[in-house]
Amino acid sequence: MADIHARGDVSEAAVSSGASRRRDPPDQRLARAIIRPLVRTRVTPNHLTTVRLALGLGACAAYATGGVHWFMIGSVLFLLSTLMDHADGELARLSGKTSRIGHVYDLFADITVQVLLFVAIGVGLMNAGHGTIMLVLGLIAGGSISALFMVCQTLESRIGGKQAGLPRPGGFDMEDALYLVAPITWIGWLQFLLIAAAVAAPLFLLWLLWHHRRVIFARAV
Repeated sequence: MADIHARGDVSEAAVSSGASRRRDPPDQRLARAIIRPLVRTRVTPNHLTTVRLALGLGACAAYATGGVHWFMIGSVLFLLSTLMDHADGELARLSGKTSRIGHVYDLFADITVQVLLFVAIGVGLMNAGHGTIMLVLGLIAGGSISALFMVCQTLESRIGGKQAGLPRPGGFDMEDALYLVAPITWIGWLQFLLIAAAVAAPLFLLWLLWHHRRVIFARAV
């Protein structure tokens, strides 16, 4: 991409890249439009990752507090955090400010927020009077998501490419399901979300391990 722009020609690769961007999910295109004014500034992708992490941790704290008011605040913060998850990557691509440290930091922010979210929801629901079982479900969901994250990283490193080996129903990434957290919170179905996550995450983990067992359990050469 860098030498295409440097030469100023319209090559087949450039056209292909433009078509690929038009096929990107709506949230990724929205993030790209939002951060475009930041491309020639001193703002770095790591700054945006820090904002995403702060919003996500704020969402977890709000959910863990419990109660309708804090659940609503948590849902808005988490929605913003999820959108910001694309912003740092888009800024890195558009500005050329990519780094190995930034990639690792982004992965750390992702796994921290996503795992803690479901644990926090379990704590919050328990504090709201739904019983200790909600904490147990939150720990199951959070632990399964942590394991899924490690399996997905193994697949990406061995197969190559983001979301490698994962199904993409309707062209959406699996992580896009996180956008449902906010509306489900708003309609008061948070406990059902947690139950579904505690059941679906372990089952999906088992399916992924079985479906890609030859890749995941292959001995490193």
